[in-house]
Amino acid sequence: MEQFAVFRTPQTILYGRDSFKQIGTEAARRGQKALIVSDEVMMNLGYVTDCQDYLKQVGVESEIYTGVASEPTDDYVSEALVLFRNTNCEIVISLGGGSCIDTAKAIAVLATNGGYIGDYRANRTMAEKAPIPHLAIPTTAGTGSEATDVTVITNTTTDVKMMIKQPAFMPAAAIVDPYLSRSSPQHVTAATGIDALSHAVEAYLSKRAHPMTDTLALSAIGHIIGYIKSAYNDGGNLDAREAMSLGALQAGMAFTNASVCLVHGMSRPIGALFHVPHGYSNAMLLPAVLEYSKDFCIERLADLGRLFQTEESEALSNEEAANVAVSSIKSLCASLNIPNLKSWGIDETAFKQVISKMAADALDSGSPAHHPRLPTQAELEELYVICYDYEFISEEKIR
Repeated sequence: MEQFAVFRTPQTILYGRDSFKQIGTEAARRGQKALIVSDEVMMNLGYVTDCQDYLKQVGVESEIYTGVASEPTDDYVSEALVLFRNTNCEIVISLGGGSCIDTAKAIAVLATNGGYIGDYRANRTMAEKAPIPHLAIPTTAGTGSEATDVTVITNTTTDVKMMIKQPAFMPAAAIVDPYLSRSSPQHVTAATGIDALSHAVEAYLSKRAHPMTDTLALSAIGHIIGYIKSAYNDGGNLDAREAMSLGALQAGMAFTNASVCLVHGMSRPIGALFHVPHGYSNAMLLPAVLEYSKDFCIERLADLGRLFQTEESEALSNEEAANVAVSSIKSLCASLNIPNLKSWGIDETAFKQVISKMAADALDSGSPAHHPRLPTQAELEELYVICYDYEFISEEKIR
């Protein structure tokens, strides 16, 4: 680990069944009028109305912005920020997946610090003033964004996903209620669950990992691999939903303090150029990246392999256990019907035409620098080619 480590979390984390009902109390401590940043799905499910009702019970007024219709963009941020200012809101509440949470993070910082969200990339501009209080309520067990100081916003002019990390982007409070994730359809449960697994795995493999992040990452991996199939097969299984919500939260706390690595660096350009949701693009890349990296992180991958194969795990050599980790994640992706880039529908010619740009953008994001094996531009281009039609192998085929 580095000479010293930093560990940041939201000021308050409310976790567990029915914690959503505490949003009014938490909001009233911070202001009297809130902008709820959400989407049409949450509106149709009634969650936005529920949120407004909980706020109203304690005298907090609210406005709603439900324009988040895809991965977060600078256009969404601009639109919602205008509404925030024009209606004299004092706090921002995000209700939804990572796109809603990341949009709200940008609003909270720009409301007090001004400028364009891209100005804050790579710390070119620092948020010197305290952000507007932001209360994050995730409705999927995936991104962990409710507990991170990172936002990822697409620049609609350049088609680049801007990864922005500063302490000011950390929400003031996170409310993680597993009841809300029951509405996630099967394919979303799979994609966001593997996204959370990617966060935890990369946090554990990162060059910036330290004992506090290791503890959270390993716990998150245990919860996710133990319950993701149950949540996928039976969305109403609240015990599984609760374990997945906890795993995603722990993974978020782990990676925001240890950093993600190569998977996320490669994932962002795919999302920006081909509009693949973040969770899916991470899931499509994770097994191939682990194969590419294995020889550079045998001991750490072995730790993960022993989580997958608890019986007789002590008898496994490190190399054997590392192989178990890779093969088990391949099998997990297969069992959850994770598509590769080709089966998603990305045209091969169009994909190959932008591989050079994607590799350059991935390296420029900074995340690959924390990976156990730092690729060259050429190696990264080849890895994209491998990932295009990569086969996720089931346990039966492995055997």
